[in-house]
Amino acid sequence: MTDSQLIREIKEGNTELYSDLMRRYQRKILTFVYHMLKSAQLELLAEDLCSETFYKAFRSLHSFREVDASFSTWLYTIARNTVLSELRKQRTGNVSLDEGGYVPAAPADIVPEQAVLRSEKVGMVRDAINNLPEKQRSALILREYDQLDYQEISTILGQSVSAVKSLLFRARSSVKSQLEPYLYEPVYEHYEGMKSR
Repeated sequence: MTDSQLIREIKEGNTELYSDLMRRYQRKILTFVYHMLKSAQLELLAEDLCSETFYKAFRSLHSFREVDASFSTWLYTIARNTVLSELRKQRTGNVSLDEGGYVPAAPADIVPEQAVLRSEKVGMVRDAINNLPEKQRSALILREYDQLDYQEISTILGQSVSAVKSLLFRARSSVKSQLEPYLYEPVYEHYEGMKSR
């Protein structure tokens, strides 16, 4: 069944089908919530806030209208608002989108030194993302990790599509500028009297 069919059935009283909708989106929403909580060191709340998101969505499902947004976009919006509300309660302004507990395994043929370097690079990228303002972080994670389109991100963040594109441009530029010192390693500068070309 499609999301639309499931929602129609749930609205008609077959509430047990809501668990099917939850299964479809639980991992993505949990990862998104975890990302937002990580640098505030509140990631232990991720499962609770994910559950709260699905509870709020269930309570409000009667008001959901597909003409306004897809179910996934609507759900991400609820998740984001739930996390931001919790962060306000915790009186912290640091919202982060860190990796969702997934660490890519290094291929067996990578030597330990390469694995360490790769891990350091992943950490630097993560730190650069954590340094972004909340809306830029949210936009970047929704686009790059969750592969949402500009319109969906626009709806989730309550911004125009052009504002989302601007947020993404600034986020990518900021991450790039934060990483540039680590990416540029002059080869000859450490030799006295030699100039790099």
